[in-house]
Amino acid sequence: MSVDILEMVLSRAQKAGAAQVDALLIRSNAIETRVRKDEIDFVKQSSERSLGLRAMIETRDGICTAVTSTSDLSTDSLIDLVDATANLAKATAPDPFAGLPQKEFVDDNENLELFDENDKLFSVDNHIEEARTAELAARNHDDRISNSEGSESSAEFLEIHYANSKDFFGTFSSARHSLFSMPIAKENGSMQTDFWATTARKRSALENAELVGRRAAERAIRRLGAVKVPTCEVPVIFDPLTSRSILSHVATCVTGSAVYRKTSFLANKLGDNIANSMLTIIDDGRLKGGLGSRPFDGEGLPTRRIMIVKKGRLNSFLLDTYSAKKLNLTSTGSASRSASSRPSPAPSNIWIEPGELPPEKLISEVGNGLYVTSLFGHGFNPTTGDFSRGAAGLWISEGEISHPVEEITIAGNLSKMLLSVDGIGNDLLWQGNIAAPTIRISEMTVAGES
Repeated sequence: MSVDILEMVLSRAQKAGAAQVDALLIRSNAIETRVRKDEIDFVKQSSERSLGLRAMIETRDGICTAVTSTSDLSTDSLIDLVDATANLAKATAPDPFAGLPQKEFVDDNENLELFDENDKLFSVDNHIEEARTAELAARNHDDRISNSEGSESSAEFLEIHYANSKDFFGTFSSARHSLFSMPIAKENGSMQTDFWATTARKRSALENAELVGRRAAERAIRRLGAVKVPTCEVPVIFDPLTSRSILSHVATCVTGSAVYRKTSFLANKLGDNIANSMLTIIDDGRLKGGLGSRPFDGEGLPTRRIMIVKKGRLNSFLLDTYSAKKLNLTSTGSASRSASSRPSPAPSNIWIEPGELPPEKLISEVGNGLYVTSLFGHGFNPTTGDFSRGAAGLWISEGEISHPVEEITIAGNLSKMLLSVDGIGNDLLWQGNIAAPTIRISEMTVAGES
């Protein structure tokens, strides 16, 4: 049925004048449950389907493009959608860089381990029980766990179907399973919360529910009694959750759309040494079981392993067909799209290669400094690299964790931060499609009490 739908809309769009056309059909089924203390907070089940259509009209000055989407897959609705999309395309300005890829599309059937059929047997009651187990484990871990924002267990199953007018048709199934817990700790008038989560393509790869609850409780408890620190310039260590946030800023700056628009401080740095030589960043759309893995990108091109930063040197951007044409480069198979959007470059599974030192060793080498466990706000300017984020964490004194700190701001410039990395841990952590180990930066401004 999916093939028939895609063939119909492509054929009609071509008859309506579209020289190039592609379509994306997405089907999803999801379950989400939350338990808070002893009560079931909510249970959600959803089944959705959507089709996105991109029609491209060729003119003397370039290609006119329109993108539309619908959740109504009836024949009459699809006919109306196709005709409206073609008419919209004719009304848009031509762009010489628009169009489908010119090179070969994916033609292999590699198993990327994105889905386990047996996981569909995990019922709503099973999800509720799993969330309840994590919630109870957090509460039983310590008497100071007084309340909770809840524990959640969820699953989503996707079917992706893509076709274009260059005779490519691709399909794959994937899943995403998650377990999350966020307890509240209270002691001597101090109240703190923190979380822990586990996410994977297959249920067998998730952490145990009791472990998730206990880790969340431990993180909340260690924040009790947090204080401010005086403004200072000290070494800063980012734990894997917060270093992942730093990497996400880098990922934003190496996407082709940011580069050709000159909204990235890395726009003119290809081939330059932008970081300490110990830093290597990889993006791999074919990582087995990766949460961003897929056999082909949003334009049907094969995904691949990309060495973005190799030993400090900026080796590659992340490119779709459009941004590659704008930059006179070649697509890296990094196009991402939803049913309602046109393709744009984005990371698949991106990570910082771990080092050899345990995080305890990185901490022990710091006299006085900050170990960051939480970042807040969106204080990053990709054009300049300026970085300023609210933070909380643990103070390091004479190489040991001393006490929790909060209500501070960490400031610097990402360009200098990358060059000032002087330690990388061996604790690479995957909780999404962006992952990083513990990272130490030799010096940053920590703004607290004046």
